[in-house]
Amino acid sequence: MSGNVRVMADATTSSITIDADPDTVMAVIADFEAYPEWADQVKTVEILAKDGDRADQVRFSMDAGPIKDTYTLDYDWAGDGRSVSWVLVKGQMQKAQTGSYTLESTGAGTTVTYSLAVDLNIPMIGMLRRKAEKVIIDTALKGLKRRVEGR
Repeated sequence: MSGNVRVMADATTSSITIDADPDTVMAVIADFEAYPEWADQVKTVEILAKDGDRADQVRFSMDAGPIKDTYTLDYDWAGDGRSVSWVLVKGQMQKAQTGSYTLESTGAGTTVTYSLAVDLNIPMIGMLRRKAEKVIIDTALKGLKRRVEGR
């Protein structure tokens, strides 16, 4: 593990089932430039580095109520196309972020599990930080479901 990668044990995790196959869901997750159209907190997206079809490094500008930030994430795409994880490279308000989407094919479509841990430069009580993570995750999963099923 490189020096700036931190794994935070207290990640917030939530799942949702989407009426589509995993490839369709992952295509929406990988289409970062469209995030402002469906991910409410994301205001702007800039892909900084690509490896083939997939972005390796992306800069986001977000506004999630108490958390407003411009930050850069490094992405790691699983070879099977069923998961992607990321770590924070640089942020203004965030000093660390780890997250992942894991997709599992079910009879009813795809179960998407989103895990997120954020550490801010400002002190925040753990309970409030987890609540903010939960709001971010729930909003993202609902937006992802609407986007995929509305295609």
